[in-house]
Amino acid sequence: MADKAIERSPFSPRRPLKATQVSEAGLVRESPLRADSGPPLVLQPNDAAVDLVHWAGVHRAALMAKLIAHGALLFRGFSIDSPEAFADLARALTPDLLDYLERAAARSQVAPKVFTSTELAADQWIPHHHEMSYSHNWPARIYFYCDTAAAEGGCTPIASEREFFPRLDPAIKRRFIEHKVMYVRNYGHGLDLTWQDAFQTDDRAAVEDYCRRFNVAFEWTDGNRLRTRQVRQSIATHPQTGETVWFNHAHLFHQSNLEPEIREVLLQAFGSEGLPRNAYFGDGTPIETSMLDDIRALYHECAVSFPWQRGDVLLLDNFITVHAREPYKGARRILVAMADLHVSGAPSS
Repeated sequence: MADKAIERSPFSPRRPLKATQVSEAGLVRESPLRADSGPPLVLQPNDAAVDLVHWAGVHRAALMAKLIAHGALLFRGFSIDSPEAFADLARALTPDLLDYLERAAARSQVAPKVFTSTELAADQWIPHHHEMSYSHNWPARIYFYCDTAAAEGGCTPIASEREFFPRLDPAIKRRFIEHKVMYVRNYGHGLDLTWQDAFQTDDRAAVEDYCRRFNVAFEWTDGNRLRTRQVRQSIATHPQTGETVWFNHAHLFHQSNLEPEIREVLLQAFGSEGLPRNAYFGDGTPIETSMLDDIRALYHECAVSFPWQRGDVLLLDNFITVHAREPYKGARRILVAMADLHVSGAPSS
C-alpha cells in the first residue's frame, strides 16, 4: 500500500519541493510515505544500478536539509545488502560514527560503529524515545538498517516532536521544565545491564572518573554493583533550527513502564530505590504515573508505522523524531549507527 501511495503522490503538499530535485539526473525519486506528508520522506531509485553511497555523498548537503525539514528519511529499494554497506552509507552522510557508552540496553557490535538494535524480548514493546535522552550527550542523528525483517510485527514506529510537543498538556510541560528529571539506575542484580556492559570497561576507577566529569552521583553497593543518580534535561533545543522539543526518558525509566506483575515482584525484592532503573523529578519527588501515561498515549497518537523491507535504511534527526519498537514474531535484525555527538553542557572540572 505504501509503495502505491508513493507512486501516486510524488511530492509533499505540506512542504512543497523546489523544481530542482536532489538528483539533477533524476536517479532518485522522493515522496512522502503518507498522504498527509508526515515523516518519513521516502527516497527510491529510478535505476536499480544507482550507487546510493556515492550518490548520498555527492548530495549530502541537500539530504541533510531534507532531514531537518522532514525529521526522517527512508532509503528504500537500493542495494544496501550488508552491515558494511550500511556503515558506508552512514559515513557518506556523517563521516564520524559514534561508540555507544553509558548504555541503557544490551547491544552487540556487528561492524565498526554498527550495533544491533535493543536486544529486548520479542514480545515486549519499546516506547517512543529520543536516543540517549537520559544522558549528558547524545547522537544528533541515528540510522537504522533492516538486515532481516520480522515475519510479523517488529516495526519501528516514529513520531515527530513538531506534532507531539505542541499537543502536550501545558501543566506537564511546566512541571518537567521546572524540575527536570532524575534518573536512578542500579547496575547488576542479573536483571539489567552490568556496569561493565553499560560503561564498556572493567575498571571501576574509569567509571568513577566518567561519573565525576559528567555530574553523575554514584555509589558502589554489595556484590560489586553500582547505583547512579543524575539530573538531566526534560526539553532540548535543536542546535540548527532553535526548535524546543520534549527530550527525556522519564516515561521509559519510570517504574510504571514495567509490567504490573514484574513491577510488584521487583518492588518487593529491592524497593523503589533498588529497581534496575527509575525516574523522579529532579528534586527527588515522585512523578505522577498519570503524566507518564499521557506522554506515552500522545506519542502513540502521533506515531507513523510501516513494515520494514530488507535493505531499508531509516535516518532520523534525533531531536525532531522519536522511535519505538513493536513486538514481533520470527527472526528480526535491525542494525543501528549513531552520529554527530551533541553535548548538553561542558564537563565539570
